[in-house]
Amino acid sequence: MNSFYGMKENFHLIHKTMADVLQKEHRQKAGVRKSKKASLSVDLTPMVDLGFLLISFFVFTTTISQPKAMKLVMPDDNDTTNHSLAAEGKTLNLILDANNKVYAYNGFDINDIKELGSDGKSIRAVIIQKKNEVRNKYGSDSEMIVLIKPTDKSTYANVVNALDEMIICDVKNYVLMDADTREVNAIR
Repeated sequence: MNSFYGMKENFHLIHKTMADVLQKEHRQKAGVRKSKKASLSVDLTPMVDLGFLLISFFVFTTTISQPKAMKLVMPDDNDTTNHSLAAEGKTLNLILDANNKVYAYNGFDINDIKELGSDGKSIRAVIIQKKNEVRNKYGSDSEMIVLIKPTDKSTYANVVNALDEMIICDVKNYVLMDADTREVNAIR
């Protein structure tokens, strides 16, 4: 019997302990619960994708819009032939003046100077006409020379337009030089 009583006593201790545990659990559940702090994590994958898209866009656009330069052929310093001596019939003089005005005359005959106006089409028409004259007289227009002479009052755009017309009309020989006082006096 002693063993039964000892067991009973132990059972009471075990039972009491379980009741305490249950009461402690019940006390923790009652009342306001403390919220569990969730860890905040942001997915940066879309931001990285957007960054790469922007980088690739700017690389692509800067590659496309490269500055354009006009090809300018410079004479050879070692060439000793005198290229300033050209046939008068193969030479066209273009004088660029203020207000986009362009004047033209053939050869050395400055008395035959004509005002072409301010558009590129008139320059083109005179160049094509001169190429046809040179081709009919000399058999080929490859030795035709156009002397482009801007005045002090002409603009950079005038010079670029004249050089563009040389490329459009496929003029092989052209010279960019200053207009002399005789030509400036003739157009004023």
